[in-house]
Amino acid sequence: MLLVEDNPGDVDLTRETLENSRPNLEISVAVDGVEAMNMLRGRGKHSAMMRPDVILLDLNLPKKDGRQILSEIKEDAELRHIPVVILTSSDAERDIAQSYAIGANCYVTKPVDLRAFQSVLGAVKTFWFDVVKLPVRAQGEGGPAHPDPPVAGCYRS
Repeated sequence: MLLVEDNPGDVDLTRETLENSRPNLEISVAVDGVEAMNMLRGRGKHSAMMRPDVILLDLNLPKKDGRQILSEIKEDAELRHIPVVILTSSDAERDIAQSYAIGANCYVTKPVDLRAFQSVLGAVKTFWFDVVKLPVRAQGEGGPAHPDPPVAGCYRS
């Protein structure tokens, strides 16, 4: 999983919540949009990084915002199959509509309450790792075994 989040507190809470509920889940973190795209494209120090099965993407990021990242991912034939879950504090209808129009698979508003946040993350984890069938990676490749993207989505605010 790739978490794209610039708030250190949200990174720690997300990581702790997801790792406690799924200990073998590998979580990579990008703190800005440029780093996220470098990680996804395997540039520089990220050349050995495997592509994530799911991306948790905040909308409000430094250097390149979440909308730009989402657009780049969905326009890239090698990345578009990766499900992108928008995980943001914004519950603005404009952000929700724009995210889905660009190609978000899911839009989740971060609750302020700790227990509610943990519950929402647990639901996202369960949905994307236990319910949805994602493409199996071809041996030795970072991409999917076939070009069809998963047809799944969710909405929660």
